[in-house]
Amino acid sequence: MDYWSMLIAFAGGLGLFIYGMHIMASGLQKAAGSNLKKVLEMITQKRVIGVLVGALVTAIIQSSSATTVMVVGFVNAGLMNLTQSVGIIMGANIGTTITSWLVSSSNLLKTETLAPIAVFIGAAMVLFSKKNKMQQIGEILIGFGILFIGINTMSGSVEPLQTLSGFKELFRNFGKNPVLGLMVGAGVTAVIQSSSASNGILIALAANGLVTWDAAVYIIMGQNIGTCVTALMSSIGASKTARGAAYIHLLFNVIGSVLFSIVAFVFFLGNRVLADSLINPWWISIVHSGFNIGNAVIMFPFANVLVRMAEFLCKGKTTEEDEEGSVIHLDDRILNTPGIAIANCIKEIVRLGEMSSKNLKLACDTILTMNTDNIEKIIEREDRIDNLTSAITQYLVKLCNTDITTQQNKYITSLFHTVHDMERIGDHCENLAEFAQSMIDDGLEFSDSAKAELDDMFNETQKCVRNAIRSLEENNLISAEKVIKEEERVDVLEQSLRNKHIDRLENNQCDPMTGVLFLDILTNLERVSDHALNVAQVVLENKFAV
Repeated sequence: MDYWSMLIAFAGGLGLFIYGMHIMASGLQKAAGSNLKKVLEMITQKRVIGVLVGALVTAIIQSSSATTVMVVGFVNAGLMNLTQSVGIIMGANIGTTITSWLVSSSNLLKTETLAPIAVFIGAAMVLFSKKNKMQQIGEILIGFGILFIGINTMSGSVEPLQTLSGFKELFRNFGKNPVLGLMVGAGVTAVIQSSSASNGILIALAANGLVTWDAAVYIIMGQNIGTCVTALMSSIGASKTARGAAYIHLLFNVIGSVLFSIVAFVFFLGNRVLADSLINPWWISIVHSGFNIGNAVIMFPFANVLVRMAEFLCKGKTTEEDEEGSVIHLDDRILNTPGIAIANCIKEIVRLGEMSSKNLKLACDTILTMNTDNIEKIIEREDRIDNLTSAITQYLVKLCNTDITTQQNKYITSLFHTVHDMERIGDHCENLAEFAQSMIDDGLEFSDSAKAELDDMFNETQKCVRNAIRSLEENNLISAEKVIKEEERVDVLEQSLRNKHIDRLENNQCDPMTGVLFLDILTNLERVSDHALNVAQVVLENKFAV
C-alpha cells in the first residue's frame, strides 16, 4: 500500500474541500450583499432572534468559527454587547451543521457527476456573464462543485484503509477512551481552523466503514471545542468586552461537549454493540446537528450565567478608553462582511468630522475672544485628526482588497475623498488658529463691526459642516440638500464681506495687517464649506449604496 500517494491524495482532497467551502461562502455572502447588515440590525435584546440570526449567517458563510470571529469584531467595534452576542454564538453552532448535511448527502446527490458539471456551469457564468448576480451564482456553483470534488477525493484516497485492521483498531481506541477522542477532534479542528472541514474528514472516513459510533461521537464533541481556538486567537489585542465574546464561545462549547460526552459514555457502557458498530455519514450529520441544537436548547436559559462567567475571566484586565483620535469602530475581523465594514467606516468618518467640527467651533470662538487656551486644544486635536485619518485610510485600503461588489468599490472610493475632506476641514481650522495666534502676538484686534460680520460667516459655515456630517451619518438626503443651499449662502456672504472689507481698506478704515487676516479667514471658511459640500455630494451620488 502506497501510503505517501494516499496521504498526498487526501491532503489534496482536503485542500479542495476547504477551498470549495471558501468559494461557495464568498459567493453566498456577495449574493446576500447588504442584507447581512440588515440581518445584523435585527439583533435586539431578544436572544431567540440572536440564535436565528447566528444560524442564518453561519449557514451563509459556512463557518461557525468565522461567525464567532465576526461577533468578536462586532463587539470590539461597539456594534453589539455581550448579552446580544450569546444568542448569535449559540445559533452559529447550529448553522454550521448545514455543511455536514451537504457532505453526507454526496452519495444521494450523485456528486461524482454533478460536481464537475456545477464547476463547468459556474465557470461559464463567471467568465461570460456581465451581470453581478449571475457571477455570484456562478461562484456558488464553483464552490459547491469543488467542495464535493474535494470530499470525493478524500473519500477515495482513504478507501484502501478499509482492509487495514490497525486503522480500524485506532478508531476503536478513540471510542474506548473519550478523552482521547475529544483530543483528536479538538486537535485536528484547531490545526485546520474549521470544524466543518474536520467534520468532512470524519465523514470521508465513515463513508469507507472506518469509524465506530462511540469514536465518532467523542470526535464530534472535540471538534466543537477545537473550533473555539480561532475566536480566541482573534480576540488577542481586542477590548475586554470583545474577549468576553470569545470566552462565551469557549464556555458554551466546552461545557456542552463535556456534558454530552459524559452522557454518551454512560449510554455506550450499556450499549456496547452500538458503540462498536460502524457509523455512516448520515448518522454523523444527525449526531452533529442533534448535539448543537440540544446544547443550544439546554444552555439557552443559562445565557446570562455564561455572560457573567466570561466577564469574570476578563476580570482584572484594563478596558480601552475611547479617546479622541483612537479607532473605535474599525476592526479587521469584520472585513469579511464588507457591508458592515463600510457602515463602520462611515461611523468612524463621522467621528472624524465631529472632531473637525469641534475644532471649527473652537477656532471661530478663538478669533472672536482671542483665548490662547483654545489654540493649544485645536493643535492637539488636529494631531488626533491626522492619526485617525491615517487609520481610516489604511482600513479603506484593506476593504478595497476584500471580495466586494462593483457598487461597493465605487462607494469606498468616494469615502476616500470624504475622509480627505473631513481632514482638510481640520487643516483649515488649524489655519484659523494660527491667524488668531498671529493677532495675539502682534496685538491686533478686529473692530466690533468686523467681528459681527465674521460671526455671521462662522454660523453659516458651522451649519454647513454640521449638516454635511448629519447627511453622512444618517444617509440623509434632506440634510445633504441643505448643505448645497448653505454652501451657496456662504459663497455669497464671503463675496459680500470681502467687498465690504476691501472698501474699508481703500478708505483707510482698518489696519492693513488686520485686513489681510480678515480676508484670509474668509477664504479658509469658504473652503471649509466647499469640503462640506463635497461630503454632501458623496451622499447624494451614492444614495442607494448603503
